[in-house]
Amino acid sequence: MSTYITDILIVGAGLSGLLAAINLQASGFHPLVVDKGRGVGGRLASRRIGSATFDHGAQFITARTPRFAALLNEWKELGLVAEWYRGVNEAHIHWRGVPSMTAIPKHLAKSLNVKLEMKMSVLKQEGSHWLAAFENGETISANAVLLTAPVPQSLVLLDAGGVALEASKREQLEAVEYEPCLAVMAALKGASNIPQPGFIRFESGLISWIADNQAKGISAAPAVTIHAMPIYSSSHWEDDRQKIGQRLLEVAAPWLGAEVAEFQVHAWRYARPRYEQDLPCLVLNQSPALLIAGDAFGGPRVESAALSGWAAAEVLQGKR
Repeated sequence: MSTYITDILIVGAGLSGLLAAINLQASGFHPLVVDKGRGVGGRLASRRIGSATFDHGAQFITARTPRFAALLNEWKELGLVAEWYRGVNEAHIHWRGVPSMTAIPKHLAKSLNVKLEMKMSVLKQEGSHWLAAFENGETISANAVLLTAPVPQSLVLLDAGGVALEASKREQLEAVEYEPCLAVMAALKGASNIPQPGFIRFESGLISWIADNQAKGISAAPAVTIHAMPIYSSSHWEDDRQKIGQRLLEVAAPWLGAEVAEFQVHAWRYARPRYEQDLPCLVLNQSPALLIAGDAFGGPRVESAALSGWAAAEVLQGKR
């Protein structure tokens, strides 16, 4: 099997990787985006159960910077996002994907070279290039690499390839921790008791968030998404998923308002960074260029992933 050659390899087809790729492509590069999953988007994730649709990862998108606000307005004009609700500050809009969150990454990926179901086993330096090997036997040679997967996964790849990092940079990366989240998607036989605009946020207990996807405007049928608290998710990570779902549905019963027709459980091991870096991205190697980016750089928000991807693209553009 021959080795695929690209100028920039981007690992991870979440928002950070996709936006970085779009900016690099617009400036004349030919990036290749790879992801171990079957679809793009990372935690901009949606799923269907029958006629019910669920956002089971990121629940909404907000903007704090003019650049990202402008992008959201572009997406609004394209019909990719719509207003869900506004915060205490009326100007603080919480956006939802249209028809669901996955619409956004699917749109971004249309113009890019993306290879899915590509689980990398090792990344190593070979002279002036990087060589990535994948479990399916494929290999990719790249002049530069941008890692946007969760930091612990990226460190495993670098260690497997014997990539030496400066002590201070390794310390920075090893300090990044993530909160896990067990998410329950339940199709209901009737409308829920969740008040408008369609969510409840909890400060204590087993559940951190419960949302009505029908009230939110993404599901044709009654459907709720339940996110467990990080401490519960961590302590019950290895438990039987069906039992976890049943337990969380029991706790959520007062807000369900109807019988559960069917449910599924998804486990997000790296749901959100508990400790993130203040800088927007990190250069791990100058030549050949190796960068790492994602929502661990700047904060656990969709916007942070976007800003991090843009920052990494600008660094790589300056290395031409």
